[in-house]
Amino acid sequence: MSTGLPEAWPRLLGDVGGSNARFALETAPGVIEDILTLSNDRYPTLQDALRDYLAQAGARRVAHAAIGIANPLNGDQVTMTNCHWRFSIEATRRALGFSTLLLLNDFTALALALPRLPRGELSRIGGGEPRPDSPLALIGPGTGLGVSALVPHAGGWRALSGEGGHTSFAPANEREIGIWRYVSARFGHVSHERLLSGSGLSLLHRALCALDGAAELDLAPSEVSARGLSGADARCRETLEIFCGLLGSAAGNLALTLGARGGVYIGGGIVPRLSGFFEQSPFRRRFEDKGRMSAYLADIPVYLITSAYPALPGVAAHLADHLAPRDPAPVDTTTHPRGGTAGDMHA
Repeated sequence: MSTGLPEAWPRLLGDVGGSNARFALETAPGVIEDILTLSNDRYPTLQDALRDYLAQAGARRVAHAAIGIANPLNGDQVTMTNCHWRFSIEATRRALGFSTLLLLNDFTALALALPRLPRGELSRIGGGEPRPDSPLALIGPGTGLGVSALVPHAGGWRALSGEGGHTSFAPANEREIGIWRYVSARFGHVSHERLLSGSGLSLLHRALCALDGAAELDLAPSEVSARGLSGADARCRETLEIFCGLLGSAAGNLALTLGARGGVYIGGGIVPRLSGFFEQSPFRRRFEDKGRMSAYLADIPVYLITSAYPALPGVAAHLADHLAPRDPAPVDTTTHPRGGTAGDMHA
């Protein structure tokens, strides 16, 4: 489909997390406007949120849309893990009158955006220079824990889509063993996402209360962060230190698994709010603390993404690639023994 047709613009872009949905219009290649953030709790369905956004943006006609979503995708039916929305992609497309509706994992979208992020929207945390033509790793705690990567492919990049946030957490010291026992007794499997997420901050704090023989306070993640950053609450401060240390270990594991010598990127909504504390936290020490591979990791730079809407350029790139005209397959004009050409064989 040619992108030069009148109906090609504007295009609808979305980045849907477990708590909030961010929508925008791409009015020309790379021009992203009318960004709005809507609370998922306000809408019974994704379709309702999209209709409200389009009404607020005053978009009379949108033909093509793409949405990054914090959820695994497997076929047409989507049941969100950290949100009440359940929907059919095709039914949503038809109901809204779109010609195109693409969904991709939100961290796949963010991975696609990495080469497009301005350097001014990245804060470097240690390491050497990134190596060209090497994989880029991405990890980020928010409502859940997103994981993805970009790997070099045919002169460009290919994004990996997976559910690395649900890999098993491995404690590294006695305090973390106690946390593992506390969480395992309540949930069975202890994933990285169970601890490295908004709810994970609250869970870590409750676990520390229990280990210290104190009353288990049910603090919201924002309250744990505020008390810890202010220094007014020693246990909240320890919660943040452990959280950053666990993220460092998980990020180091990812870097080793992928050979991510092009750099590791930290996304998600939590860490940017810890700016100032995070840089001095145990994160970098734990990132490099891999025994014989510590020197290997010491060379790898880590970048904290500080963009307000970093995934949207990746969503736009995914949609543009889908809509780009394709060159027709070359016709094999080799003459075959029975006469005619290969292009005629299945006519």
